[in-house]
Amino acid sequence: MPRLFPWFISTTFSSNRPPPGDAAARPDAPSAPSVPAKEPPPAPPPVGDVSERRIHQRFVARLHGEPCFWALLGEERMALDDLSLEGFALSATPALTQGRQFDFTLRREGVPDAIRGRAEVVSLFGKGETAAAGCRILHFEGDGPERLRDWLVTHVIRSATVRITEKDAAAIVAGRSLV
Repeated sequence: MPRLFPWFISTTFSSNRPPPGDAAARPDAPSAPSVPAKEPPPAPPPVGDVSERRIHQRFVARLHGEPCFWALLGEERMALDDLSLEGFALSATPALTQGRQFDFTLRREGVPDAIRGRAEVVSLFGKGETAAAGCRILHFEGDGPERLRDWLVTHVIRSATVRITEKDAAAIVAGRSLV
């Protein structure tokens, strides 16, 4: 009768039982070391966690390699690293400490429009010149959420490497975070 499985598959299904008469088969023989059980995966973070992980997609705040979104913190103009509907990341400064709340004004390069609101530093990461602060937007002034959505839809369309409709860009902006 022809073999149905190649030899390497059929040999992998061999039994781990010792052959009859082997010392390990005797009841008085020492048992083989046990294999430790796999540890269960870590539990997901609590629902009320205030970590920097965002619900909506983050967008790199650059266009053709140049910063295109800025935050004004007081008089200091800082390029954003990324931006989403609920937060942003920017270079960390000594003033941006964990838990600090601050007023901000968002600006788009070449556009006179501004979005104002209040944010909180929820994470600090990196060291030295690459240190960054992840900030969660606590609230916007006026129609800030709608304007930010429009800014991001425009940014997605301008950044796309293939032709994309406004409807598709809006779905990307409103979609879940992939990070």
